[in-house]
Amino acid sequence: MVYGCLPSKLQTRCDMKTIKFTPPLVSKVLDGSKTATWRLFDDKDLQIGDSVALVNKDTSETFANAEIINVKEKPLGEIAKKDFDGHETFSSRNEMLATYRSYYGDKVNWNTIVKMIHFKLL
Repeated sequence: MVYGCLPSKLQTRCDMKTIKFTPPLVSKVLDGSKTATWRLFDDKDLQIGDSVALVNKDTSETFANAEIINVKEKPLGEIAKKDFDGHETFSSRNEMLATYRSYYGDKVNWNTIVKMIHFKLL
């Protein structure tokens, strides 16, 4: 048991891995238009078959549970149009780089490995 953990109605275990989303993306996940997320520097070792709690980054509330159904990795600079299936798009490659730098800092570059995670809501 994790100290201080109080599972919500959605999150059933305190030891579940979590994936945080910014508020504008929460509604996209809930309406089914977002079924993929890209993570850099994955310190949680997210893998196919993992059950995860999806968390609103601003409120820390679990808004859904999901199962990871596919994982693929490639450098940010090699992201292709087909990789955006289930993921929000960007107006340009530079906007994509700037977005991930805003999340992870200036250490992000075109060679940074992106973990593309596809999930289904439970």
